[in-house]
Amino acid sequence: MMAKKPESVFLEEWLCRISGTQENVTLKHPSSASAQAIIRAWADLRDSLQNQAFHSNHLQSLRTLVDVQFSLYIADPQAKILLSILSSQKVSLPQESYPLFVRLLYIWVRKSFRHSPGVIDSAVEVLLHLFSGHIHSNKSLSFFSEGVLLLGALSFVPSASEKSKMVCLKLLCQLLEEDYRLIHLSERTIPNVLAGIGYALSSSVNIYFVRVLSCLMELWDKSDVPSASLSYGLMILHLMEWSFSNFINSHSADKIDLFSREVLKNTRPAFSLFAVVMAAAGVLRVINRSEQKALIDLKISAEERIETIACGLVSSAGDADYATMEPRNSFLLQCISLALSKSGPFSYQPHVFLCLTTALLTEIFPLPHIYVKIQESPSGNLVGLVLNEVQQHLDSIIFKEAGAITSVFCNQYVMADEKNRSAVEDIIWNYCRDVYMWHRKVALMLGGREEALLGNLEKIAESAFLMVVVFALAVTKHKLSLSSPQEIQMRLSVRILVAFSCMEYFRRMRLPEYMDTIRAVVTRVQENEHACVSFVESIPSYDDLTNQAVPSSFQKMEYMWTTDEVQTARVLFYMRIIPTCVECIPASVFRKVLAPTMFLYMGHPTGKLAKASHSVFVAFMSSGKDADPDERDILKEQLVFYYVKRSLEGYPGITPFEGMASGVVALVRHLPAGSPSIFYCIHCLIEKADSLCSSVDTTPETDLWKSWDGELEPFKMLDLLFRLLSLVDIQVLPSLMKSLAQLVVKLPSSGQDIILNELYQHVAESDDVTRKPTLVSWLQSLSYLSYQNTSKNAPKVAAKELHDSMSGTTDSLSMKKISAHL
Repeated sequence: MMAKKPESVFLEEWLCRISGTQENVTLKHPSSASAQAIIRAWADLRDSLQNQAFHSNHLQSLRTLVDVQFSLYIADPQAKILLSILSSQKVSLPQESYPLFVRLLYIWVRKSFRHSPGVIDSAVEVLLHLFSGHIHSNKSLSFFSEGVLLLGALSFVPSASEKSKMVCLKLLCQLLEEDYRLIHLSERTIPNVLAGIGYALSSSVNIYFVRVLSCLMELWDKSDVPSASLSYGLMILHLMEWSFSNFINSHSADKIDLFSREVLKNTRPAFSLFAVVMAAAGVLRVINRSEQKALIDLKISAEERIETIACGLVSSAGDADYATMEPRNSFLLQCISLALSKSGPFSYQPHVFLCLTTALLTEIFPLPHIYVKIQESPSGNLVGLVLNEVQQHLDSIIFKEAGAITSVFCNQYVMADEKNRSAVEDIIWNYCRDVYMWHRKVALMLGGREEALLGNLEKIAESAFLMVVVFALAVTKHKLSLSSPQEIQMRLSVRILVAFSCMEYFRRMRLPEYMDTIRAVVTRVQENEHACVSFVESIPSYDDLTNQAVPSSFQKMEYMWTTDEVQTARVLFYMRIIPTCVECIPASVFRKVLAPTMFLYMGHPTGKLAKASHSVFVAFMSSGKDADPDERDILKEQLVFYYVKRSLEGYPGITPFEGMASGVVALVRHLPAGSPSIFYCIHCLIEKADSLCSSVDTTPETDLWKSWDGELEPFKMLDLLFRLLSLVDIQVLPSLMKSLAQLVVKLPSSGQDIILNELYQHVAESDDVTRKPTLVSWLQSLSYLSYQNTSKNAPKVAAKELHDSMSGTTDSLSMKKISAHL
């Protein structure tokens, strides 16, 4: 249950790998050197010792051995050769050979299973001589980092004498305190330095523990050292995880107490705050995996130390907008969020919760900050400046940990008090609104020009959408319960829906969490008129939908609402939700807010959006539970006239037939019998069908009337009219039969035949015993008139008989004449 042991015997190599650091000057990939090359290298070094001379071939032998360090094993006899050469007064060694010797000795210390105490003591004496002599006076960076690493490793060897360990620890502290500026020359030496400190902290000698710990905590608060980074922070976290596991395994209660006192309870002003946070997180990582109840107090101390630092951050930030943050605070926010994502279960801490919120919106998904920078940057510098920044962020450690940090954030929300919960909810929902508004502008600025930058921005926004969804699900589970007041549930449900609408453009996949949240909030909204009205009134106004403020540097660009994909996605979200709650939307609100948007987007070239707009119309026509049913019925009548006009204007082409057909069927079914709107609708449909039929190719070679193709636009329209024969009320039916008959007899003979066959099928399948006799009689008459109309002898007579029979003025003699012909 303790921390997982490093897969490598080299602590520095494990720290690099687990923290995501790829480059380290001392860590090289395994070489393919043969066993013979290794044997030859050791033979050359023996010759050097015997001849008391060191030449270039001997230097190359050292390099050969170091290159195969991952597969190389060094025992005490080989270590004695290295120590003898280093301690020889007669051998003159080049400066570049010393780091190689020290590295080989480090390999011996870490890989040898049994160390001779005498050899260990000799190694300590040699190192003491090297670092106190002129060799170290040259301030070689690699020699310094390799020396710190070896000194730490020697102090960790169980078989080493206490005296040797103390010498190593003292010398290591002196190097870190006096020569820390060497680290500034190359950041790639930091893993070696940290690993050396880790070995030293885990040594069985405690006398230098606080001093070594202080060197670690103060390293980044000194001048002329590398800037702190998340990679180094992760190294500190896992270094403390490794060291603390050793404390527990070796039952070093004194070290645990010293660490708690020096780092967690009485942090010195000189300690780097980011190092304290990461060290505390490393300890928490071990404790959370341990079953020892004795560590609970230590866990509380570590959490309280992080909370204290978070409190300072919140206080220093004040009322600053989440789009801006001081660099120092920004880095500390990243450290706290990253630390908590690695530490395991963390008790609720109010300031930590607020810091996580800010970190998510400013550091992990810093979209508002980037949007502002884009708008303020000259257009010519966009690619060079912002694109690189966004790409670096996508590759950053903090962004890759977004999912884990979001999980910690949601866990803190669940445990939070109501005041902080509500405050954080407002911050998240407002963030969604701001991202929507900003991204619309930026997409207009960059679309067609900087697609790479826009694409990278949307990658960040897609991850932000996932964060919002996961958070919203946590909110619904803990606030939309029977114990919560209904007013709070309604308001929260509406705010979640509005936030989702703002982020809808960035939804790229079907998420179970998304669907679960939608179902939970829609169920509550559709039960409450006030909530429905509030949701509907959050839709952007008609003017906002058709106009967009263009930045001053892009005034020449013309805004086209049909190409605004961000806005289109948001409106589509509304159009999909509204049919579920249209029953509770008053007619006055539908007229003022929804109708203009619905009719606007019926003409949108995106088929799914146009179809969704038709669905809203269908839902409204089907609704009827209104406080003032007369007002609702009047509005339905009024909407039909523009609906039919708007639909047929875009058909075929923009208007989806399925959407229009569903709208026509809905108005026929739900308007009062004999409604003028139904007569108008049928009249317009007949006109449109007539226009479409007249465009059908009737040449003998390609006569489309010879077979019924339901996918062709004229046939689709005729099929809709046939369906209406069984749907319209009895008052409207005669008018429909008359208009349809007039349309049929105008068709060529091949068209009339195919139409009559289809009509026969429709009538035969009808179960309506009331209207079927009328339809049969009408169809018989239409068949006869069609025959008469195609006869060359009496076209005018047939036309007159058609008019008379359909208008109801045919006398009994004429009717008898038709029956006789049939």
